[in-house]
Amino acid sequence: MFQAKVFLIISVIGVFPIALSYGVAPQTSIPWLYGFPVDTINSIHIFRAIMGLYLALIIFWILGASNKGLTSPALYSLIVFMWGLAAGRAMSLLIDGMANWLLNIYLGLEVLFALVGMLVLKRFKQEQAAEEAQRLSEGAEDK
Repeated sequence: MFQAKVFLIISVIGVFPIALSYGVAPQTSIPWLYGFPVDTINSIHIFRAIMGLYLALIIFWILGASNKGLTSPALYSLIVFMWGLAAGRAMSLLIDGMANWLLNIYLGLEVLFALVGMLVLKRFKQEQAAEEAQRLSEGAEDK
């Protein structure tokens, strides 16, 4: 559980500033970070909705880090989130070409976090299975 908890919290720490950069003041942060203007209400609205999605997942990951019953679902959501972002970026690389340097770094980090998340989930499930086997054996000895 400890490893899963730490991984979820590290992910929260990494994704939180990105979420804020998308939605707090997108008309300022997006041009500075990515080099294109966000100058219409519709574009600001879209970036704030993206921030909301990121923040909702962050809340779920915090709950997963603090509640063992939600750890596995939180890890699954993190893995799907990271693979989804990475797949979209990879598709864009193939179709559109190279993006801003920061977006390429994000792609590498998303793949890394998805892979590490899969490993952490596997270990967490093994820990759960071992704990369940221990409980069952202790219950059989009590009878």
